[in-house]
Amino acid sequence: MTHSPTTTPSLARRLREEGVDAVSPQEDGVGLPRFNLAIEHRPDAVVRPATAEGVAAAVRFAAAHGLGVTAVGRGHGFLRGIRGGIAIDTSRLAGVTVDPSARTARVGAGTSWERVIEAAAAHGLAPLAGSAPHVGVVGYVLGGGLGPVARTFGFAADHVREVTVVTAGGAVLVVDHETHADLFWALRGGKHGLGIVTEVVLDLFALRVLQGGGFYFDGADAAAVLNRFVEWSATVPDSVSTSVALLRLPPLPELPAPIRGRFVVHVRVAVVGDEDADALVAPLREVATPLMDVFGEMPYAALGMIHADPVAPMPVADAGVLLRGLDGDAVRALLEVAGPDVDAPLAAVELRLLGGAVAREPVWPNAVGGRDAGFSLHVVGAPVPELLDEVVPSVVAALFEQMAPWSTGTCQANFVGGANDADALDRSWSPSVAERLDDIRRRYDPTGVFRAAQPTAGGDR
Repeated sequence: MTHSPTTTPSLARRLREEGVDAVSPQEDGVGLPRFNLAIEHRPDAVVRPATAEGVAAAVRFAAAHGLGVTAVGRGHGFLRGIRGGIAIDTSRLAGVTVDPSARTARVGAGTSWERVIEAAAAHGLAPLAGSAPHVGVVGYVLGGGLGPVARTFGFAADHVREVTVVTAGGAVLVVDHETHADLFWALRGGKHGLGIVTEVVLDLFALRVLQGGGFYFDGADAAAVLNRFVEWSATVPDSVSTSVALLRLPPLPELPAPIRGRFVVHVRVAVVGDEDADALVAPLREVATPLMDVFGEMPYAALGMIHADPVAPMPVADAGVLLRGLDGDAVRALLEVAGPDVDAPLAAVELRLLGGAVAREPVWPNAVGGRDAGFSLHVVGAPVPELLDEVVPSVVAALFEQMAPWSTGTCQANFVGGANDADALDRSWSPSVAERLDDIRRRYDPTGVFRAAQPTAGGDR
C-alpha cells in the first residue's frame, strides 16, 4: 500500500467533505505531540478526533483511498517519523473516570499517567504508571509497561481489563478476555499494527504511600556500588523494585548542586508494604557515602521522583536489550565501555531488575515478552543531534557486544529505540508469539492500513 499522491490541502478538504472532523493539512504535522525532537512527522494530513467514531471515520476514509494510518499519543516517541498517510492525534480523546468500588480507571487515549495518578489518588488508589508519568497511558500498556513497582504487581498490561479499539475496517470494538479474546491478548504487549486504541480500562491498587527514592553516588564509587547492587538485588523480595543508572549529568542550574555536571551512579528503589525499608536498603547506603540520599516514605502520587526522568522534550537515540543476569565480570565489562573513565556519548546506562511478578503470567495471558530475563539494560545517547544517527548507535553496538555473554539477545518492546539494530523490535517476542501476533495483525488488517505507514512506536517508560 502506498499513500495517495493527492496534494495535502486537497486531501484535508476531501476528508472534511466525507464527514471526518478536525482535519489539518500536512503543515500542521509539526504540531503533533513529540518528546523526541530528533523525530519529525510529515503526514499528508492530521486528524484530531474527539470520539472513537471520529477515529473510525478517518480509518474508513484511509482504507478506501489506499492511505496508511498512524496514531500519535503522548509517549516518548517513534523509531522513525511518519511519512505520508494520515496521522491521528489522540489528544482530544484524553480523559479519566475512576470507579473506586471496582478499583478501575477508564482512560482515554492521549491521557498522561499524571492525570490518572491524580484522579486515582483522590480515592486512595494508584495505577501501574511508568517511571516517567508525563508520558501517555495507551502506548505504554500496548508495549507491556515496566514501572517502578513492577516486581510487586507485574507489567501494566497484565492489569488491563478492557480495550476499545478501531480496526482497519473502521469498526469500533470493545474487547476483553471473553470478547475478541485473540485481539485482547495481542493488544496487551503486541505494541503496534493491531488498530487504533481509543480507551482502556485499568486495574487500580490500594496504595497511597510507599518507601521510595534512591541514592546518588560519585562516579569514583561506580565499581563498588554496582557490585553491591548486583549482590543485594539477588536477595530482595518481590515487594522491592529497583534499578541502577550510570548518569552523565549536564551542568544545568535546575539540577541539585551535589550532582550537577557530574558522572553519578543513581540507585533507585521502591518498597511496597510493611517491610522495614531502611533495613532493606542499608547495604546500599553503607557501600559508599552518597552525594544525595533521597530515600524515604513518599506519596504514590510522587512516583516520578524515583527515577527523576527528564520531562522536557529533547533529541533522543536510545536502545535496550535483556540480560539473563549479572555478576562481577559483567560489572567490569560494563564499566570498561560506559564507566566514568570512558569518554562516551551516553547520557544514561540503566540496569533494571526484573523477576518477581514480572516473571509470572497474568490471570489473562497476553503478548508481553521478556518475562524470563533477569535484567533490562537500557542506554540513552547524549542529546546531541549530530551524534544520534551514527556515533551513538556505534557506541551502543559496542556496549551490547561487550555485554553479549550476559545477554538473552532479546528485547522488551517499550525499551527498543532508534539506536537498536533494525530487527530489535521483532526480538521482543518469542518466535511462537511473534508468529501469532503477525497472524492476528493480518486477520484484523489484511490490507495493511496500519502497517503501511507504521513508524513502529517505542520508548514508552
